[in-house]
Amino acid sequence: MRVDKYLWSIRYFKTRSIATNACKKGHIKVNEQVVKPSRDVYPTDKIELRKDQINYIIIVNDLPESRVGAKLVDIYRKDITPKEAFDAKDLLKYSKDYYRKKGVGRPTKKDRRDIDDFYETPEEDI
Repeated sequence: MRVDKYLWSIRYFKTRSIATNACKKGHIKVNEQVVKPSRDVYPTDKIELRKDQINYIIIVNDLPESRVGAKLVDIYRKDITPKEAFDAKDLLKYSKDYYRKKGVGRPTKKDRRDIDDFYETPEEDI
């Protein structure tokens, strides 16, 4: 089975074309080699894919006939992604938090002064 079809059938990608584009961009490796979308996948292959800033590591158990339900996905793959990968994504989410919500508009005069105070370096008296 093709690698793009396999990743689509075990629900890592919503459509096959998204899986194909991920392969073309080099986000998918099979046995530590970047692959084309047409590369065949066999049981015991190790697939590494980057999706949503997480590096998933999957071992192929079996090949499904077609797209499978979410409850049956574990029959066809074994996910050995380290827990630290998911923790890093949570930290990244918190690092982007800013006290102003998106779409609120330009910074106020007080906000601008706070930003200027933050970037100013203290001058030393000689």
